[in-house]
Amino acid sequence: MMGVVVIGRNEGPRLIRCLESVLRLGCPVVYADSNSSDGSVAKAKRMGAAVARLDPSRPMNAARGRKAGFDRLLQMHPALKHVLFLDGDCELDAAFLPAAQAAMLARPEVAVVCGRRRERHPQASVYNRMADLEWNTPVGECDSCGGDALFSVRAYVQAGGFDDTVLAGEEPELCSRIRRQGFQVLRINVAMSWHDMNMHQLSQWWRRGVRTGYGALDVRRRHGVQEFNRLLVSAWVWVLAWPLVSLALVAGAAFSAGATAAGWLALFAVSLLPLQVLRVARTGRQRGLALPDALAYGALMMVNKWACAWGQLKWMMEKR
Repeated sequence: MMGVVVIGRNEGPRLIRCLESVLRLGCPVVYADSNSSDGSVAKAKRMGAAVARLDPSRPMNAARGRKAGFDRLLQMHPALKHVLFLDGDCELDAAFLPAAQAAMLARPEVAVVCGRRRERHPQASVYNRMADLEWNTPVGECDSCGGDALFSVRAYVQAGGFDDTVLAGEEPELCSRIRRQGFQVLRINVAMSWHDMNMHQLSQWWRRGVRTGYGALDVRRRHGVQEFNRLLVSAWVWVLAWPLVSLALVAGAAFSAGATAAGWLALFAVSLLPLQVLRVARTGRQRGLALPDALAYGALMMVNKWACAWGQLKWMMEKR
């Protein structure tokens, strides 16, 4: 027997599409609401979903919603074998569950299965297209899933479930505990969900990067999750090491070789940033992006370095 947990806050029509896509399965569905003000709770109840409402006196986060939804679901149906977690701005693809359940049946060591999340409106903004590319990750055994995935209830409970103190990066943190229990996380080459990102401003992309940096450092420092090490270090390489080393080398050249040598060295150091943008853009082109989108991909990935570093700094200031 399978159940579904949907989380959301003020998702509007996106929540309706999400719930319709899972209620048609005929299995129990719990909607965990993070203090919505748009009537989401009433809509979910009218559609036939059970509702778990989060206490607004505590900070809202996805881990709280998923944990509360799962606890309510298991309380109602203690014999559940599998649970599907789905974000409220996503619509389940009908192809995913049969393939995911077959993968678990064929390989008992697999406790988490995810597939290909796609952006519903990739042409609406460059940010939507970047997210669609970001979600196109390699198939096979992996370290973690995203917000949409099918979990074995036994493995979830054995690992202790979502930690609701994790403000971001809750899936990699849980998946690391599940893998330490001897289970595997598997990504299959099957359409899983359609996401409605609705992102149109650089400020939204920046906040997303800040949240990533904050969450990555949080799960690294508090829970020992190694998955984000490269991301964390790369941010500081560009935000701190690159300018400081460049300044030191230019100052040394000016002192020992004169202004002309220092000027050429400064030009070379400054050129490293656009060269890195072009290098990342080349990766985007190899993954199928048109040239303008590939260049935007390179630039936005470098913007993410500064956003990620700021998120890490926020975490350090809060935890000191």
